[in-house]
Amino acid sequence: MKVFKVTPKRIKRAIGIVLTPEMTVAVTMQMHSTTPFANGAKEDVDAYMRIYGYDYKKACCNAGDFDYQALG
Repeated sequence: MKVFKVTPKRIKRAIGIVLTPEMTVAVTMQMHSTTPFANGAKEDVDAYMRIYGYDYKKACCNAGDFDYQALG
């Protein structure tokens, strides 16, 4: 398993939902991957909903909205 730190690049507003660069999450991938957006970003979606109550899919986020770095 691999762990990534995922950080939004900029403020994004969509349908009354706001994403800011301070909303950083650590994501543990279930499979070995070079990006946290593999597998449909399932882990990212779950982490943002669990920690911030942010609906990643409703806000139409994609990999281009985020920076990431491998932690382990």
